[in-house]
Amino acid sequence: MSFSDSETSSHGGEYKNFKQISRDRLLHEMLRTSDSGDSRSSWKVLIMDKVTVKVMSSTCKMADITDQGVSLVEDLFRRRQPLPTMDAIYYIQPSKENVVMFLSDMSGREPLYRKAYVYFSHPIPKDLVARIKNDTSVIPRIGALGEMNFEYFPIDSQGFVTDHERALVELFGESAQNSRRAEASLNVMASRISTVFASLKEFPFVRYRASKGQDGSTATNFRELVAGKLATAIWNNITTYKSSIPNYPQKETCELLILDRSVDQIAPVIHEWTYDAMCHDLLDMDGNKYVHEVPSKTGGSPEKKEVLLEDQDPVWLELRHTHIADASERLHDRFTNFVSKNKAAQMEQRDGSELSTRDLQKMVQALPQYNEQKERLSTHVEIAGELNKIIRDTGLRELGQLEQDLVFGDAGTKEVIHYLRSKQDTSGENKLRLMMIYASVYPEKFEGDKAAKLMQLAKLSPEDMKAVKNMRMLEGSEKRKPSGSFSLKFDSQKKGNAARKDRTGEEETWQLFRFYPVIEELVDKMCKGALSKDDYQCMNSSQTAPRGVNGSSARNVPPKATTESTNPRSVRSRRTPNWARSRTSDDGYSSDSNLRSFSTDFKNMGQRIFVFIIGGATRSELRVCHKLTAKLRREVVLGTTSLDDPPQYITKLKLLSEKEIAVDPGLGI
Repeated sequence: MSFSDSETSSHGGEYKNFKQISRDRLLHEMLRTSDSGDSRSSWKVLIMDKVTVKVMSSTCKMADITDQGVSLVEDLFRRRQPLPTMDAIYYIQPSKENVVMFLSDMSGREPLYRKAYVYFSHPIPKDLVARIKNDTSVIPRIGALGEMNFEYFPIDSQGFVTDHERALVELFGESAQNSRRAEASLNVMASRISTVFASLKEFPFVRYRASKGQDGSTATNFRELVAGKLATAIWNNITTYKSSIPNYPQKETCELLILDRSVDQIAPVIHEWTYDAMCHDLLDMDGNKYVHEVPSKTGGSPEKKEVLLEDQDPVWLELRHTHIADASERLHDRFTNFVSKNKAAQMEQRDGSELSTRDLQKMVQALPQYNEQKERLSTHVEIAGELNKIIRDTGLRELGQLEQDLVFGDAGTKEVIHYLRSKQDTSGENKLRLMMIYASVYPEKFEGDKAAKLMQLAKLSPEDMKAVKNMRMLEGSEKRKPSGSFSLKFDSQKKGNAARKDRTGEEETWQLFRFYPVIEELVDKMCKGALSKDDYQCMNSSQTAPRGVNGSSARNVPPKATTESTNPRSVRSRRTPNWARSRTSDDGYSSDSNLRSFSTDFKNMGQRIFVFIIGGATRSELRVCHKLTAKLRREVVLGTTSLDDPPQYITKLKLLSEKEIAVDPGLGI
């Protein structure tokens, strides 16, 4: 009655991306293998709890589930109709409450279902296994009993969350020190991350960002120990998997780098200029759902229509990581090209002359595809138009330029003060985000009463300034001044007053596309073997560099560490990037052909890299994981506690200084 985990991994067999493997496991290894084989038309019931139903919905579509013979999806804790002629698949967490409910369903003279196929989302405690085995009336009715080891939530082909919306507050807030809630949160987080490696049959090198000054004799703040505690818990789970999961690798097959939000406090608030980030930052979206108005088919007032911006939309898939100006140009070209080549569109634009039978036949044949493609392209043209209007109306380009100049050391206090004085109509949120970037690059400007003067100039409320003050709490070790003022002293190893250096060998295709998250540099260094072993410690006793796919050492063995430039200022090449003129770029997203060739050529992919960020990740960080996958020929998977857009992140940051956190249903915390 045991369950075998996935055989698909980066170290053998046909290559599939992270989400494809996840989807295949649920559909093929759980739903399909639960088929009793009695009849081709036999249907099954799928029963889940509140966590596993979210896992399933984030990984598969309802159509995928019904294709595997599931006719009914039920909630474990809701009253259910007896279906004694049907088999049931239980995909549940291994909790006492869930096991009791399952036994109640299947015990006695009249069980709810004919047979039960039970799969747990993570390892089940021995006492619960004994409880099931002791119920002699249930045992003959169990068709399978095993551990699915799948309790994470895919959000992208290369991304997942552990669904810990309150992680930033619980682990870095006022109440984090010696908090049971914080320890419990870390344990669940570790369990869910570990199931990623169980699902993919990957054994990682576990690296984590070490706490500052950790030397064994110095007491360290809890916040600084978070990454190390999580790494330890994951390592303990992985060690157990080595002996408990059949065919689990005994040698390292991939790399895991564990970070927390303090590693980069600029990425969550700076304006990211890609189509994806702009949609979620500037539009009033509900998750991936965009609502817009379309003409009424009956000639009445416009109707509201919902559109999902997700991977199933090929236009979205192509444009999401491109600069908004590039996306706008591509959409214009695509729409013009589509209208000029499509038969139905050509017929629609005729001057009213009579159509031949052959013309009508061609038009009818082209109509279904024409309507679908026209609607999809029209929606994206409308979205891009709305984004560009917001950018113009709010003067966002000037603000975006100042943000990036601050980050790269090309602007300072003078420019910030000038902007605040001359652009007083800038929204409070945008001024706050500018202040947070300014505080990251120039923390000394917020010491003593300087912060109050800046707040007054920016016309920000004390509530808004909480976000700036609370940035210091992510750093962990800073002591508050008794006077009530605050000091920001970030240990970001900045060179002069530049938080980033321009990347050598890379030229911006578009203006305002200079910024890159810190994780891009860290992953690149890790692949080269240049990541500091003191700052990023490894749990594995053997730290031999990971080898290439199928054990080959060809291109994936990290070379010797390269010497980094220690120049105090950004080494800038004299470029004149243009807002609306594209050039050839080597970032892997500059043309359709690049995208197509990359998406189909997986044969030479190396071992996976996983990056997990505690406290929330950004869309820019997800974007660079796709970029690095193309550049390094190794799939880079981003994991995090939650994927946050700037307003969500700022709201959570403000809560760090609250001693008692009220649960906010809108935030999920």
